[in-house]
Amino acid sequence: MAKLPEIGPFVARLEELDAQMASPDFYADARRSAAVSREHTRLTELVAAHAAHRRLEKDLAETRSLVKDAAAEKELRELAEAELPELEARIVASLKQLLLRMLPPEETDSRNTIMEIRAGAGGEEASLFAADLHRMYVRYAEAKGWKVELLSASLSERGGYKEVIFSMTGEEVYRLMKFESGVHRVQRVPDTEASGRIHTSTVTVAVLPEAEEVDVEIDPGELEITVSRASGPGGQGVNTTDSAVQILHRPTGLIVSCAEERSQIKNKARAMTVLRSRLLQRKQEEERARYAQNRRSQIGTGDRSERIRTYNYSQTRVTDHRIGLTLHSLPAILEGDLDPVVEALQEADREARLEALLKGVGEPAAAEGGRGPGR
Repeated sequence: MAKLPEIGPFVARLEELDAQMASPDFYADARRSAAVSREHTRLTELVAAHAAHRRLEKDLAETRSLVKDAAAEKELRELAEAELPELEARIVASLKQLLLRMLPPEETDSRNTIMEIRAGAGGEEASLFAADLHRMYVRYAEAKGWKVELLSASLSERGGYKEVIFSMTGEEVYRLMKFESGVHRVQRVPDTEASGRIHTSTVTVAVLPEAEEVDVEIDPGELEITVSRASGPGGQGVNTTDSAVQILHRPTGLIVSCAEERSQIKNKARAMTVLRSRLLQRKQEEERARYAQNRRSQIGTGDRSERIRTYNYSQTRVTDHRIGLTLHSLPAILEGDLDPVVEALQEADREARLEALLKGVGEPAAAEGGRGPGR
């Protein structure tokens, strides 16, 4: 049985949070107070689960002692012996759940998210599937009560998307969406295919945690901002003002464009949101590369070049290649019923992180925003 980590650092962190929440100005910063409250709830539940596990350990020890006690009455020993397997099973399950609770949440899990979908191999068919994926994610967000806002879009000739960028705002959006990054492959007969031959096309999805200004420092002097007249659908006045904004970040060569709003100021703000998120992702990828040997067992790399999922229309099948999950419910999934996929990926990630913890590769942390044990 795995060794139970010390609870002391978690209790100490909980006491720190208690002191913060007792401060008169605690609610002055809504975002910070929400993060602290979430962490406080998580640690309160963890400490309670630890106490319950200790009680189980005590019960198990007493039951084992009674089974071995030759002086005890025969009926009591037999009763204890009968209870022993159930107690042992309960304590194994309790330990696993406790260790899972001790796994630190990702710092960005509670963030809002920027989604970028781009057509890959397959020409017009890839663009049409990019639109299908966009619709799938929007439906999923609606079911979760999240807000979706279009940031940028480039339409194909037949109404698909060459590229579409949008934001998702809500509760723990990034935690649920982060494993969508990668190459999505579709196998189906295009509407234009007279012979009924199945085509294979690909679409790339990137999921970026929305960055705050404190996450990445951007020197205004390193930005090249150009404005132009917007084109395409968007209202009667869309072509009458220079509202489209393009931002070039010279040090990295990243280019972000936004033309969805009639206001140049709003388009610039949206473009800066996307730029900060892309720079944060670069920063995170560099950090992950340094510790890649500790993360090999986790679910994928989040790399947009990694093929993660296949959507086969003729078999109504969706296969996630990272965890070997196959579901024959393609229509429901495309309508936004992503929970079976998302929950399976979350569970696989927790199992992988738990395995790494037990092997000593990683250590649990008590804090989401502060310093936890082992850090």
